[in-house]
Amino acid sequence: MKTLFIKILLVSIVTTLSGCGYNTMQANEEAVIAAWGNVESSYQRRADLIPNLVEVVKGYAKHEADTLKAVTEARAKVGSMQVTKEVLNNPATMNKFQQAQGELSGALSRLMVVVEKYPDLKANQNFMDLQKQLEGTENRINVARERYNGSVQTFNTSIRIFPNSLTNSLMLHLQRKEPFKAEESAKSAPNVKF
Repeated sequence: MKTLFIKILLVSIVTTLSGCGYNTMQANEEAVIAAWGNVESSYQRRADLIPNLVEVVKGYAKHEADTLKAVTEARAKVGSMQVTKEVLNNPATMNKFQQAQGELSGALSRLMVVVEKYPDLKANQNFMDLQKQLEGTENRINVARERYNGSVQTFNTSIRIFPNSLTNSLMLHLQRKEPFKAEESAKSAPNVKF
């Protein structure tokens, strides 16, 4: 009789713990970290590609040195920022990181205007190849950001629903993650002048 009681007690404990969401919340947090790693990987690809792009453009558009300098400086600023797990929970630091990425995107946009102004630069096959790679990288960054935000939503939901919220408040103490947010200037269409 005593062993039957112990078996029933063990089964009920295992059943209760399996429904508490502990493992789910841990897995969701790991998914957020992995998704952010993919965003950083896309940013790194862009940062690696930019020096090559700048060198090709330098050879064809020496008179556009200010634009190239802005791209180089923005890339250096982005490269100096490291986003750790703790930063994902800090909205102010995430905002600084996003601003640096925005400055780089703006500099790259100005560089693309240079291409439109100078058709001989645009006709260069090396530049065209690098431009396609850069466009592909920007698309990858966007996809990685969207996936990151999806992971953040899943994680944030998992720590707020019952019974997970109870498990989180008693055992894990996990914080909500910050989704990737667009810059304020992204709400209006860019103004391109030739």
